[in-house]
Amino acid sequence: MTGAERLDGKVALVTGASQGIGAAIAAALAAAGAHVVLASRNEAALLRQVKAITDDGGLAVAVPADVTNERSVRGLLAGIRSRFGRLDVAVNNAAGGGRPPAPMAEWTSEQFDSAIAVNLRGTFLCLKYELELMREAENGAAIVNMSSTAGEQGVAGLSGYAASKFGIGGLTRVAALDYAASGVRVNAIAPGPVFTNRLTAAGAAAQAGASAAVPLGRIGRVEEIAAATLWLCSDASSFVTGTVLAVDGGRLAGTPAFTLKP
Repeated sequence: MTGAERLDGKVALVTGASQGIGAAIAAALAAAGAHVVLASRNEAALLRQVKAITDDGGLAVAVPADVTNERSVRGLLAGIRSRFGRLDVAVNNAAGGGRPPAPMAEWTSEQFDSAIAVNLRGTFLCLKYELELMREAENGAAIVNMSSTAGEQGVAGLSGYAASKFGIGGLTRVAALDYAASGVRVNAIAPGPVFTNRLTAAGAAAQAGASAAVPLGRIGRVEEIAAATLWLCSDASSFVTGTVLAVDGGRLAGTPAFTLKP
């Protein structure tokens, strides 16, 4: 880790921090010196992550919150203001809703709405209240939204998920433009297939299929997403804003070469 990637003395928020990518990001930010607020609906899981961070010598606190509930999000940020007086870094990672992959006509409107509510509206609510606090920062601030390669390229069967993640790219770019003059940088990460609880539970066949779709020939690790997120949160990326960074093993680079059968 370079000196520019250190976050000593900074206050950071990570939503969806109870497991997987969010937990790895929270750990990485704490290891870089930030005092991290971990938020999700699962308080017991949050407390386990906080213990792991503090056992390693980091600073962390758990705050249960529901990104689909505006009062909950407003209260989360009000609590950060009251406790710390500022917010320097935010990672909007909470995701969910929708349904397993299926052709569009098989999605119910309720399933579609649930994906939008968590992924897109939840990100908007977090941005809204984070930006209200961050625009007061004297030394700038950074936000990273969690998108997906499905937010940059259509994926069959993922109507609600893809629509919500495409929307996150739009929110990211608009927020970057709206608050650049205030010194707040806003970017997004678009992960490819990553070993999370869901992919682990899907089994070996699903994992093999995911690996085959990646030019580098393997599934990503949560630590790799966390490392890219830390870079975007730090001064090492001080001239980067309004960008959606693909961390995908080359999946969005284009069409792989055809394999000719003998």
